[in-house]
Amino acid sequence: MAKPDSLESNKHKSALSEPLFLRYFPSSCFSTISGWLVRFLLGWSAWELTHSALWVGVVAGAMLFPTLLLSPIFGIISDRINPRNGLLITVSVHALVAGIAGLTYLFGWFTLPWLILLATLLGAASAAHTPIRLALIPRLVTRDALPSAIGYSAIIFNTSRILGPALGAWLITQTSMPMAFFTAVLLLTIALVFLLSVRITQPEERRENSPFLNELKAGFSYVKRHRGIRLILAFTLINGLLGRTVIELLPALSGKLLNGDSRTLATLTAAAGVGSIIGGLIVSRQSGNEHRLLNLVMGSLLLGALALLGIGQLDELSALCAAIACISMITTIVGTCSQALTQLVVDEDYRGRVMSLWAVLALGSPAIGTLAMGALADVLGFPTVLTAFALLSIPAVLFLYKRRNWLI
Repeated sequence: MAKPDSLESNKHKSALSEPLFLRYFPSSCFSTISGWLVRFLLGWSAWELTHSALWVGVVAGAMLFPTLLLSPIFGIISDRINPRNGLLITVSVHALVAGIAGLTYLFGWFTLPWLILLATLLGAASAAHTPIRLALIPRLVTRDALPSAIGYSAIIFNTSRILGPALGAWLITQTSMPMAFFTAVLLLTIALVFLLSVRITQPEERRENSPFLNELKAGFSYVKRHRGIRLILAFTLINGLLGRTVIELLPALSGKLLNGDSRTLATLTAAAGVGSIIGGLIVSRQSGNEHRLLNLVMGSLLLGALALLGIGQLDELSALCAAIACISMITTIVGTCSQALTQLVVDEDYRGRVMSLWAVLALGSPAIGTLAMGALADVLGFPTVLTAFALLSIPAVLFLYKRRNWLI
């Protein structure tokens, strides 16, 4: 995707007017819904098996932690392969995880070790899926439509955050856990069928591939030299440790604060999805103006920190839903804007590697956050821990705000 001379673009073009993105759209819908369905089922299984915020954090971390180790490797791979073919593999692995989980439940083999193993395998597949997907999207649209494509992707992601858990809660209460996992397999199969209709070709002229270690070092060197990307990644890290961590710990929050069941968790997750849809819609209407997007990121993070201060004191479902929706909206705005900013400013030769580093921070930092917050919450309680996280994040955001001119 060619880069214009000026990064300050105010054009807006709908990604749905692009034929390739339109073909990819239904596949993304089905795969993302099923992904949230599987995550919900594994998260609820962790709470049912242990009733411990720590173990919920361990399982959430197992689904996120592989991103820290594997995403840079898959970032290099995504620059070398046809990303559409890569997604065919990662979606198939997601289906495999759901199928194994359904079978182990069906035969009575589902225990905590099985749960952690499957969560880790799902995390490894996600570590590959994310950078490959991020490398695919710019191949489906023109530059003017890129912010729209990222915004629509966020809307898909967060609509699925409602539909996936809601479907999971209904399947658990109306059928069984094995049937819920097998439903995820069916949805992933449909996603594969749609993905097969997306045809993209590799460029005829490609740079010569260097050894993995050399390319990885080159990617890190590029980020080290690019102050704007470093600033974006720093905001991404704070967002992961703050808002994303709270969303990942919803099973424990539901149990600790409300003594809820699977329906309560589905309601809270749906509230998070509603907030995220609003956040995605806000970003989808933005242009490619980097400074405007950066201001949106910084303001949203400060509001998110303030929203966390009182959330631990809430003990009513409606109030907690409103707070979670607000935090989720803010988290989505920050995450989506930071992704768009990174895609807009990165050089094409480094896109896969840089986006993999973005994925490490966006998806991997909540793995650390969930373990830390979950362990501390078991000892100190959620009110104290959430307040401490919020108070620590405010000076960090203000520190980075003073360096906003790095994006120039």
